[in-house]
Amino acid sequence: MTKEEFILSGLLELYAMGISSPEETQVVHEHLDRFPELEQDLKETEIALENYALSNSTKPSSSVKEKLFNQLFSGNENKQVNEAPVVSMNKKYPIPLFYKSIAAAVFILLIGSMVLNYTYFNKYHKAQNALDVAQQQLQQKEESNEAMSHDLEVVTNKYAMPVVLNGTPNSPDALAKIFWMKNTGQVYVDPTNLPKVPSGMQYQLWGIVDGKPVSGGMIETSKGIYHIQKMNSFGKVDAFAITLEKAGGSPTPTMDQMIVSAKM
Repeated sequence: MTKEEFILSGLLELYAMGISSPEETQVVHEHLDRFPELEQDLKETEIALENYALSNSTKPSSSVKEKLFNQLFSGNENKQVNEAPVVSMNKKYPIPLFYKSIAAAVFILLIGSMVLNYTYFNKYHKAQNALDVAQQQLQQKEESNEAMSHDLEVVTNKYAMPVVLNGTPNSPDALAKIFWMKNTGQVYVDPTNLPKVPSGMQYQLWGIVDGKPVSGGMIETSKGIYHIQKMNSFGKVDAFAITLEKAGGSPTPTMDQMIVSAKM
C-alpha cells in the first residue's frame, strides 16, 4: 500500500480514535515507520478529533456541581474539616452517554469518509486510465497523420520518378514502389504491398550500380507499419531489388530471397 492509499484508507483516523483492530494497528505502525512524515498527519488527526469533541461538548449546569459535592461529602458533617473525602477506587464509572454518542458520530463520519474516499479513488484511477488510453490513441493518430503527410509530399513531388518493383517467382503477388528524385538523386521506397516480414527477418533495398549490388539500407516495418521512407542514394543506378535478409541486413544480397525487382 502506498502512502497515498494508506491516507485514503482511513486507518490513521481509526488508530487515532483507539478503535483500530490489532491487524490495522500493525499496518499503521508499519506505515509510520516507513513514512515518518505521517506522524504529523497523526498529530493533526488527534487534534482535529479533540477539537470536534470539545466543540460539541455541553457545559454542566450549576445543579450538577451541587449534586456532585453533596454526594462526595454526604455523611461527613461531623468529620474534621481537614479530613479528605475518601472515594472508592473499586467503583466503576461508566462512560457518559454523551461521549459515547460523540464517538459513534465520529466513527460514522469516518466510515462515510472512507467509503467516499474509496469511491472517488477508484473513479480517479478509472478516469486516469481512460485519459492515458486516449492520449496514446491521440499520439498514434498524430504519428499516423504525420507519416501520411510525409508520404503525400513524396508522391506529389514534381521531381519524383516512380519505379514499380514487381514480384519475383519467390513472391509473385508482392509489389513495391521506388520514388527517385531526379533533381537530388534521393531514393524513397514504398513497401506497403510487400508481404508481412517473418520474425527475425528484414527487407533490404539494393541498387545495381555498374553491374554490382549496392545496399540502399534496411526497410523499417516494425509493428507491422509500412510507410514511405527515405533510403540511401545511389546516383546512377541500373536496377532496383528488395531481398529478405536476417534482421540487421547483409553485405551481399541473398538472391534466392529476392522479393521484387525492376530495371531502370
